[in-house]
Amino acid sequence: MSEAKWYVVHTYSGYENKVKANIDKTIENRHLEEQILEVRVPMQDVVELKNGVQKAAQKKMFPGYVLIHMIMNDDTWYVVRNTRGVTGFVGPGSKPVPLTEAEMAPLGIRREDMVVDFAEGDMVQVIAGAWADTVGAIQSMNMQKQSLTINVELFGRETPVEISFAEVKKL
Repeated sequence: MSEAKWYVVHTYSGYENKVKANIDKTIENRHLEEQILEVRVPMQDVVELKNGVQKAAQKKMFPGYVLIHMIMNDDTWYVVRNTRGVTGFVGPGSKPVPLTEAEMAPLGIRREDMVVDFAEGDMVQVIAGAWADTVGAIQSMNMQKQSLTINVELFGRETPVEISFAEVKKL
């Protein structure tokens, strides 16, 4: 199996988040989690001055574009290309061209793999994000996405939650 690379997809203006949601849903429905690893709409923090008041906001770094970390093959190309709101991959003709390491560096997307000292079944505590201070057992780990799935109690039921390696510590 070939290595996953980052590709850029052109979308209708204003449809970036909708395209991301549609691709994420398709990945789940078609079980392509191992081939399409991540879909991102790069954002940047900006300070706006409105009516004399400074306000922090997030703006899209590249309006009209979505980044996708995927293994390029006929299935993944077809799924992404035929997603509502997508006009095509960035590259000559219909041939997608992956981003280089030099192009990825300013986007803040890290390449180095994180070494972790936990495995499936271990108990971990979430130390950041929406699930901070939650404790759960690791159900599965995805080394390529640098994430793990734990079950947390939500409304009295066990619910699987995907969390980045950087957001947990082993108990």
